[in-house]
Amino acid sequence: MRSAVLSVLTLALVTACGPARRGPAFGTPREFNAQQQEGRVLFMRNCNPCHPGGAGGLGPSINNKPLPSVAMRTQIRRGVGAMPAFTDEMLSDAQVDAIVAFLNKMQEETK
Repeated sequence: MRSAVLSVLTLALVTACGPARRGPAFGTPREFNAQQQEGRVLFMRNCNPCHPGGAGGLGPSINNKPLPSVAMRTQIRRGVGAMPAFTDEMLSDAQVDAIVAFLNKMQEETK
């Protein structure tokens, strides 16, 4: 009987010490359409080494610089500054469009 009371008191103490806020720990998962998902994969393969998660790394942050889609396409194709150009042989136009769609989705979420 005594151990049962101690167990209940311990459980009550542990429960009372938990965080006051309850809910999902990380929010809702991101949802991407097929093009954005392809862009996500291509971004991780080609862009993430210099722009980890869209943040600054070897290259500058791109999450906080909303650019028109045409400027992103031009930057990917021609390269700017230290960024190398990604030629047609490296990325097709559809793949560049997918990366731009992914970046636009990411920038929508950071607004």
